Amino acid sequence: MRVVVIGGVAAGPKAAAKVMRLRPDADVTVIEKGKFLSYAGCGLPYYISGAVREQAELMSTAIGVVRDAEYFRSCKGIAVLNRTEAMRIDRRRGRVEVKDLSNGGTRWLEYDKLVLATGARPVVPPIPGKELRNVFVVHHVEDAEAIRTAIAETGIRKVVIVGGGLIGVEMAEALSRRGVHVAIVEMLPQVLPMLDWEMARQVEKHLIEKGVSVLTESRVLALEPGQLNDTAVGRVRMERETLPADMVILAIGVRPNIQLAETADLEIGPTGAIQVNAHMRTSDPDIYAVGDCVESTNLVTGKPCFVPMGSTANKHGRVAAMNICGENDTFPGVIGSTVCKVFDYTVARTGVGEEEARAAGFDVATCLNSVPDKAHYYPPAKPLMLKLIADRKTRRLLGAQATGPSDASKRIDVAATAITAGLTVDQVAKLDLAYAPPFSPAMDNLIVAADILRNKMDQQLRSLTPMQVKRMLEAGEDVFLLDTRSPAEYEQAHIEQSTLIPLGVLRERADEVPRDKPVIAFCKSSLRAYEAARILHGRGHANVKVMDGGIVMWPYELAD
Repeated sequence: MRVVVIGGVAAGPKAAAKVMRLRPDADVTVIEKGKFLSYAGCGLPYYISGAVREQAELMSTAIGVVRDAEYFRSCKGIAVLNRTEAMRIDRRRGRVEVKDLSNGGTRWLEYDKLVLATGARPVVPPIPGKELRNVFVVHHVEDAEAIRTAIAETGIRKVVIVGGGLIGVEMAEALSRRGVHVAIVEMLPQVLPMLDWEMARQVEKHLIEKGVSVLTESRVLALEPGQLNDTAVGRVRMERETLPADMVILAIGVRPNIQLAETADLEIGPTGAIQVNAHMRTSDPDIYAVGDCVESTNLVTGKPCFVPMGSTANKHGRVAAMNICGENDTFPGVIGSTVCKVFDYTVARTGVGEEEARAAGFDVATCLNSVPDKAHYYPPAKPLMLKLIADRKTRRLLGAQATGPSDASKRIDVAATAITAGLTVDQVAKLDLAYAPPFSPAMDNLIVAADILRNKMDQQLRSLTPMQVKRMLEAGEDVFLLDTRSPAEYEQAHIEQSTLIPLGVLRERADEVPRDKPVIAFCKSSLRAYEAARILHGRGHANVKVMDGGIVMWPYELAD
């Protein structure tokens, strides 16, 4: 069996290696346009920052063997043609035309099965000046090397990152750790559009605390040289201001590489990526497609989606190889589970966000929660901010988001499992999760959040988001903002227009809470506020609500 794999970074080598394990007699060839093979593209920001010291570490096995062409030949039995470009596919005759980029020569490779692992390419918008020196994308090992060299050799001090998505915020940390000042310019109202606004705002505040300038709702008009006739970038001109820049990183996102598939008349999906079935087979039964060039199915909405991830690419490669070798394996889809490190914060999400859930037709219920990630008495307990999204009708968990200087990934992985299994928030609240003080509170953060959401759906808790409270205050609505924290906490920071009545004295001071206006109670995380709301409800207060997430998740300025 002759198998040709086009693409040698993640999904392609995975598919090739699995085919050889299942069919040691197969003739497998990997074609790779670039020089480097099977490298960790997700590790590029950490190589730029210096956390990963050597370039070779990005393309080595766990025991330090570099995955080059000789490695694949001797250890895997796979022929690798790097610096070779696949030019076109002849489906009728089962062959691929390839071009040797070192000498320009072309030839045909015959296949019985073909795997497209052509990946994605960075989006480079038609911004005037994008061709200037020191304007980079972060996609290949060569890009990372060029950025490191420019910082080390040309005195880079100010960097502007265009785009506030995953690569943008990861690069902000990487470059800051190299001693340069970083500004993120994002066209949308928030960084990290994978998150809902109130969660993204917490990350934005952390970026600012770390010295990163964040400019949202800002559109780049042009990149300009620093001086007349200079060939290097010097400024970034936007609609409202101009920023000095010794370097510009374009981190706007990626699009699938589908040119080969298009010219071969393979089916392209509504997302603009290659359409495949659950077996990773394209519209041609002898051609498979895997990795960042294909679309997946969102398991929550059931709709096609394009979510390029290295983890997904490796799963794709294995499934395609199994089916090529006569097995019956499927890839059901994704729920968009993502995690990244932003300075001291972990940022993670899974499932769908609030607006995405509404757009899909769900009757959405949400909650915010912030409590320590382990027993509060065990050092160093750190705050974990969580948001859960569920469907009121079925009570099914639809999404989860988390951030803070704590272990967010653990909770999101549990939530991802629950969403994939179709669990309700009631079932999530009863999960038998591992507990010990160094690892979690007795009631894990995810379980507490699920219970809060259950209380809301059962009408035991009426709440408002911090954004809703802020809008009410800005509109001049006559509300009573009840702070149930301690006097010491109040003195440290508080919301303007709030009234302090600590929970411990609320029963004896309940008459100070007006009955003729809406009452909004809050505390640090709003657990005490929930107790306060129940106390006031029992005393006949008809209109008491709790502010979701408490003052920890208040995304605006506080008074001190």
